[in-house]
Amino acid sequence: MPSSCRLVGTRLTCERGGREVFRDVSFSLDAGRTLALVGPNGAGKSSLLRLIAGLVRPLAGTLTLQGGDDELSVGEQAHYLGHLDALKPALTVAENLDFWIAALGGGSGLSRDDALDRVALGKLAELPAQYLSAGQRRRLALARLLVVHRPLWLLDEPTTALDVASQGRLFELIAAHLAAGGLVVAATHQPLAVAYDELRLAGDTVS
Repeated sequence: MPSSCRLVGTRLTCERGGREVFRDVSFSLDAGRTLALVGPNGAGKSSLLRLIAGLVRPLAGTLTLQGGDDELSVGEQAHYLGHLDALKPALTVAENLDFWIAALGGGSGLSRDDALDRVALGKLAELPAQYLSAGQRRRLALARLLVVHRPLWLLDEPTTALDVASQGRLFELIAAHLAAGGLVVAATHQPLAVAYDELRLAGDTVS
């Protein structure tokens, strides 16, 4: 990914269910940086992540990934990790990751086994996902970020269900992604253990 890659949102407005969630939101994020979305529940943090991911259309405004692939949308160049872990319970840990490698267009990052080791799930590769704890499920979802390279990571409350050790692994993964020129946008209610810029959402206004 070019080091000049930059995510730019200009006067974005989002409406969901007939309600204006936020309006005139602008930001820019350079390669190697993290943007933390903060604000009260209902302020639009998750909606902004989904908008960047291409799952919600903006009512107004523009969103570009400068220096990215002009033939792909911003969402197609991003990994989106939402509240749901999106696992298939009947598949094993390894099979779930294989499924996502295929669904995301083939492995272009770490191998499946290396990714599972990075999230401390290597020894559980043959265990059906239905037997995983909430924290283990979250770590398996995080492994998707590693097996297919995408320059932009969109993380919605990424530390949910993670114990202290697993949070440490998560921030190590984020730091490595940033060091390689990646970008991270994260909705969070708590400080992140990496350097970040802050965008505060307050419903229909931004301060």
